[in-house]
Amino acid sequence: MIAYVRGPVAAVTLNSAVLEVGGVGLELMCTPGTLATLSPKIGTGQQATLPTSMVVREESLTLFGFLDDDEKACFELLQTASGVGPKLAQAMLAVLAPDDLRRAVGAEDVKTLTRVPGIGQKGAQRIILELKDRLGAPVGGRGVAAPAASAEPWRDQVHQGLVGLGWSAKDADRAVDEVAPQAAASPDVATLLRSALRMLSKA
Repeated sequence: MIAYVRGPVAAVTLNSAVLEVGGVGLELMCTPGTLATLSPKIGTGQQATLPTSMVVREESLTLFGFLDDDEKACFELLQTASGVGPKLAQAMLAVLAPDDLRRAVGAEDVKTLTRVPGIGQKGAQRIILELKDRLGAPVGGRGVAAPAASAEPWRDQVHQGLVGLGWSAKDADRAVDEVAPQAAASPDVATLLRSALRMLSKA
């Protein structure tokens, strides 16, 4: 098992980062929030250390990279719930920070969980039933209460992802408004969240 990867950032794509380790480029699948903290620079790549989790399938070996150990632990625990694979677990962490997940599951907040693309009401109820006593209480830090639902689901999802990563509600509102024109063409939450994070990082 590979517990973490450390090395210069060679490339960042829409949903992954490549870190060079011993002359080999390792691709790590990451959430937009994690990717927003990484920036490749030709010749002097940013040094990064990312906790990792390896998912082994018959046809592939996939490395997932995380912002911190807490996010990694949540990722691995989420997959113990019925119907939750690595892609859905990562999607949950792209929208909700670990403490937001703990709050939602602890409070049996189906509405918040269904903001994650791919999770319906029954799926949310199943996750709550199976993980309520295992995720534990919020540990503090990045989690905040979820914003009210809006007529455009992507707005809630992007907003929740931003505040879950530590941005203020005011900054999140501003970023959501900035990426609204982009959403008209393609309301893909992961793409919009990454664009919003890029905009906030430059502000």
